[in-house]
Amino acid sequence: MQYAEILHRCFRCGYCKLPGNYVDFNCPPYQAFRFETYSPGGRMWLIRAWLEKKIELTDRLQEIIFSCVSCGNCVAHCTFPKFKDQLLLAFTAAKEELVNGGRVPPAIRDCLTRLTQSEIERFDNQDYLFFVGDVGAFDARGQEIARSVVHCLSKNSISFGLLGAAEISDGNEAHAMGETELFHHLAGENIQKLNALGVRQIITLSPHGFHVIKNEYPRLGGNYQVFHYSQILAPALQKATFRADLPPLRVTYHDSCYLGRHNQEYGSARKMLGAVPGLELVEMERSFQNALCCGGGGGNLFTGIIDSRLDTAARSRVREAVASGAQVLAVGCPQCAVMLADAAKVENLDRQLEVKELSEIVNSRLASQYSTNNG
Repeated sequence: MQYAEILHRCFRCGYCKLPGNYVDFNCPPYQAFRFETYSPGGRMWLIRAWLEKKIELTDRLQEIIFSCVSCGNCVAHCTFPKFKDQLLLAFTAAKEELVNGGRVPPAIRDCLTRLTQSEIERFDNQDYLFFVGDVGAFDARGQEIARSVVHCLSKNSISFGLLGAAEISDGNEAHAMGETELFHHLAGENIQKLNALGVRQIITLSPHGFHVIKNEYPRLGGNYQVFHYSQILAPALQKATFRADLPPLRVTYHDSCYLGRHNQEYGSARKMLGAVPGLELVEMERSFQNALCCGGGGGNLFTGIIDSRLDTAARSRVREAVASGAQVLAVGCPQCAVMLADAAKVENLDRQLEVKELSEIVNSRLASQYSTNNG
């Protein structure tokens, strides 16, 4: 297995489970199950024992390996700098070993099957190609968010087109689940279509799509300028006209792992919110690099390995948002939107806290007369 040589380096200090201020736990699988086997350190020892044939590959071990949500907290807080950047690569390599051997939990198998299918004007030499991505295509809530972002881009005179029904999965979740062959297939098809259309600049709905197209596609021949929609809308909103008749609103922002820890993008979403009069932005105790993952990455939004009946990271996160005094929890990722809204309902906090996507907040406060002519 690739990166197997680093597995013995872990000396189990436990910092991989924590944020930088050591408050609570920041590893979603560990938060949910509270067994050391679900922590990054425990997972490394189990993978090593399996590779050395000291333990059998059981259904539980498969679940532990695939429970990693690829949030990157372990990379951010590992105390061993010589190999910390390889932690997630090692976990993905272990998933790849299982996928290649046909040993995956049924939920993972079904999710990978769905990723080969997708449905969503057409791109015709506009400035940007808007890439909708998996959740924007598969999930009803994701489709609402996609429409909201499209509306906000249009209202702010951004020139863009879609692939429409020709769009397939961006492949990030397949990549995170270790299905490298499927990822190469999906990425290859997308790159072929994008290059044939002459696409140069891409706006993504999802931070997951942003990450994979920006960082993985270039290795396969897909070289584009890639933006998360917040990076495009943040400067555009400085020219926008907003309603003055709405009451103040206290908002807190949830940092997506694939924007934040993976790509060091923390400012654009906050600039979007800061451009809207009447919004007060408050920070949760864990934010920026220390933000707690929603638990939806690595395919977990689709597979449900981390059961909502457990004390999940998402449930902890909405409690933290309520503790901040916010009325609205703002998100820039459709996966986070689904996970956190569900968690708010499970926690019976959905009357105290509304989970809304960034463009939905902006659209609700744009002046009705503000149109594409104001660009």
